[in-house]
Amino acid sequence: MSRRALIGIGAALALVGAIVAFLVLFDWNLLRGPIGRYASARLGREVAITGDLRVHPWSFSPRVEANGVLVGQPAWAKALDPDTAPMARIGRVALRIKLPPLLRGRTILPYLIVDQPDVRLLRAKDGQANWTFGATKRGQTPVKLPAIQRFVINDGRLRVDDRQRRVLFVGSVSAQERAGEHGGRFVLEGRGRLNDAVFLAEVKGGPLLNITPDHPYPFDADIRAGSTRVLAQGDITKPFDLGRFDARLSLSGADLNRLHDLTGLTLPNTPPYQLSGRLTRAGNRYAFEKLTGRVGDSDIAGDLVVLTGGERPYLEATLRSRRLDFDDLGSLVGAAPATGRGETASAGQRIEAARRDAIRRLLPDATLQVDRVRAMDAKVSYRAETVNAPNLPLRKVSLEVNLNKGVLTLDPIAFTFSRGDLKGRARLDARPAVPRTDLDVRLTNARLEDFIPIMSDGRPVIEGPVMARVRLSGEGNSVHRAAAAADGSITLVAPRGQIRQAFAELLGVNASKGLILLLSKSDKQTPVRCAVADFDVRNGVMTADHLVADTGVVLARGRGTLNLGTETMDLRIEGDSKKPRLVRLFVPITIRGPFMAPRVGLEPGKAVGQGGAAAALGSLVNPLAALLPFVTTGEAKDADCAGLVDDARRQGAPVKASR
Repeated sequence: MSRRALIGIGAALALVGAIVAFLVLFDWNLLRGPIGRYASARLGREVAITGDLRVHPWSFSPRVEANGVLVGQPAWAKALDPDTAPMARIGRVALRIKLPPLLRGRTILPYLIVDQPDVRLLRAKDGQANWTFGATKRGQTPVKLPAIQRFVINDGRLRVDDRQRRVLFVGSVSAQERAGEHGGRFVLEGRGRLNDAVFLAEVKGGPLLNITPDHPYPFDADIRAGSTRVLAQGDITKPFDLGRFDARLSLSGADLNRLHDLTGLTLPNTPPYQLSGRLTRAGNRYAFEKLTGRVGDSDIAGDLVVLTGGERPYLEATLRSRRLDFDDLGSLVGAAPATGRGETASAGQRIEAARRDAIRRLLPDATLQVDRVRAMDAKVSYRAETVNAPNLPLRKVSLEVNLNKGVLTLDPIAFTFSRGDLKGRARLDARPAVPRTDLDVRLTNARLEDFIPIMSDGRPVIEGPVMARVRLSGEGNSVHRAAAAADGSITLVAPRGQIRQAFAELLGVNASKGLILLLSKSDKQTPVRCAVADFDVRNGVMTADHLVADTGVVLARGRGTLNLGTETMDLRIEGDSKKPRLVRLFVPITIRGPFMAPRVGLEPGKAVGQGGAAAALGSLVNPLAALLPFVTTGEAKDADCAGLVDDARRQGAPVKASR
């Protein structure tokens, strides 16, 4: 070998030796400052290594250990709270990285150990989050972690302050591989409090030892927050790409609305629920497919998709029930469900139902969470094939719901009765400080006998077609408050029909005829020429413009008010007989008191006057004169039914024009 070649080999060996000596003798702590400055510039916040930095490069899996890692808060978080603690303080981070896969573009860590991490996550009301590094981008790529074959967290502490969702979690986190079948399982545990409720989380994964990015990673999770429980079992499609997974999911709890703290989704108030289905994630798309279960006493099934990454989350769902329990539907607007035997209700809903019964209120007064309505968009279609609705002839329900930029629209609302339909639309504008509700619904082709209780003999009191229209608009953050401020009109029309003559006679307080017919249980009918109830609504008070019932034997007219704010009524009905009667008291009928328990009575003033005058006249003339005030010649005339019905039609009641 030539002298020159030997010199070259010697120089190369000397260089290698120098490099080796340098790496062996080099104080890696000298790189703490440059690494911290580089990371600070890239992440937009202070990053520092305050303890020793150790590197062991002599392996195909080099080892790095950093002690005293500090990650500060971004500038906006410091401005929000000058005394806030750093985003993260970590006692020690130790890891290995495999070089051969890294050269092929894949990152595999044989182990990652994190000791005593204290992490504080913060999201402001405007959506800025300290876990987002650099400029915030809509549709940002979900987190992709490297494949970690052994992952350990010791004595971790976690604080999550989400001011956008008004959620605060403070708890502890630890992660270890535990001995067991197939080489052990990875376990991540967390415990703490979420909005003053106990929060527990346990995530278990398969053995990490032989994990690679090419094979799905199995996991199961059990999360509890108060009465809410979430169970999941499935696979992360590409470990550890958290943007893709497929799992069987089960949910249960007291109220779907409470899932907001965990999901950020605006879901309706409901009775207790149990749901299950297949949950998949592909980037910003979450699909909850083949959903089945129960909400209250109603079954539910369908498919649901949530898209994130936009200005607001977007939810789209097609849902159906084979059998809907009608009081479960009332929970959507804040009404407490029924609490009788066999009914499903949470403890809180039972308390609300007891309060409702105690104060005898009909309209729910639960406050609408307008900030949640503004926070997402949605399109939901719902169908109920059959309905359990005691005392109502309801057969089917159909709803189309649209939520867009704080405006919630139900169009159409469709209730199908055994005979007739109730259809219309409702619009809730939650953009103003005080939301506004507009309601316009029509009842068509319905029958009176389907809504009025039948007699003990099984025959109806009244029969005939009935139509109605309700148009209301009011401001308020609950159903009760919106109704208490509502303006509009309510019109109900029965253009023809039949009524038991006994009840028709009693409209005019015909003491002889009506009582005799009732006591004899007569089923004799008399025609209903027309019945019209037309109310003008101003500031929550319904005032009767027309309140007329024209039968074959009595013409009854009424006046009065119904107050939607106090939920009380004050109506007065006077009847005139169309036929001569011996004992006929000219005494108005009154209906007064709360909607839930009105009192029907007689206004005694006129009767007393009649009786007193008769007694005085009888003492002067003859005893027969005492009967004169109670005798009527039956001179009441027919009402102008054609005109009344036409007026109702012009008010929007769905009746045909008179000929």
